[in-house]
This record gives sequence, structure tokens and C-alpha cells, in this order.
Amino acid sequence: MWQELIQHDKDLFLFLNNLGTVQWDAFWLFISNKFSAIPLYAALLFLAFKTFGLKRTLVLLVAVALLIVVTDQLGNFFKYGVQRLRPCHDPSLEGLVRLVKSSCGGKFGYFSAHASNSFAVAFFFTLLLKHKYRYIGLFLISWALLVAYSRIYLGVHFPLDVLTGALIGLFFSWLFSKLYIFAIEKYLDDI
Repeated sequence: MWQELIQHDKDLFLFLNNLGTVQWDAFWLFISNKFSAIPLYAALLFLAFKTFGLKRTLVLLVAVALLIVVTDQLGNFFKYGVQRLRPCHDPSLEGLVRLVKSSCGGKFGYFSAHASNSFAVAFFFTLLLKHKYRYIGLFLISWALLVAYSRIYLGVHFPLDVLTGALIGLFFSWLFSKLYIFAIEKYLDDI
């Protein structure tokens, strides 16, 4: 059964990856680049400051930094623990992968840290800001989906890598939002 799932994952990857065209490569490279999200992060920081004030926003920054460190490092732990080859390193897919970048990263790819980080940030801010900004969740989750899909498009992750990363990001965003709320209520409500 496990081998069947892996084969379906490879088949879905090849289908999605080979939908790419040269005209769209620059767009997906931009979406996947971590620095292209800086304006989004700046906007989220501004909205948080406007909503929560300086002290709560500083605590939020610490929570987000820890959230990203946890999801990112957990991704590294799984990559070396599971040791599933990235599509571009998988010998059974040699010559079939449409690799957009000049390199595809490390040897192992389970699970996608890009997907976990983007979903973690998107859902964390959605949970905290949805009461004030009605459509923020729709926008942020759409952004996270684009980042996640870009990893398949570029040829560096299988769909299962991306799905697992997204689910882990969602779980930790929920956990860290609860921790943030607890910290605010316990330590800053009295100030």
C-alpha cells in the first residue's frame, strides 16, 4: 500500500510539474523565493501593530520567529530522518522532471519547509486578524497555496511533501496562536 501511495504521488508530481511552461517560470520562481514575501510580511506587521499595539506586536514577532524556526527545523529533521529523495534526485524520474532552477536543493525533500512555513505564517495571522480583517484568511491561504504549488512546479518537491508541510504548518500555527493568546492574557493584560 505504501509503495502504491508513493507511485501515485510520483505520477501526480509528473502531471503537475509537466504543466509548466517557460512563460510562467519567472512567476513561479518569484512566488517560491522567500524574499519576495517581504512586502507581505511588512503589511502583516503593520496590520498587527494597528490591531494590537506595540507591546503585543513585539510578542507576536517573537511568536512568529519561533513558529518559523520550529516548522523549518522540523522540516530539516524529517528530511534527514525520512530521507525521501527530491524528484530531481530520484533515479526513477531521471529525464522526466521539468527542473526550472539551476539546482534543486538538498538531496532529500520530505517534507517541504516552504509549504510548512508559508502555511504556518498564513494561518497564524488568519487566526489572529480574521475578526478585524474579514478576507485576510482567503488572501493568506491563497498565497500559501501558491507557494506550496510552486515547489511542485519548480520540480523540487512531490505533492505529498507539500501536503505534509502544509498540514504541519497549520498545526503549529494553531498551537502558536494559542500560546500567543495565553502569553498576552497572562503577562500583558495587566499592564
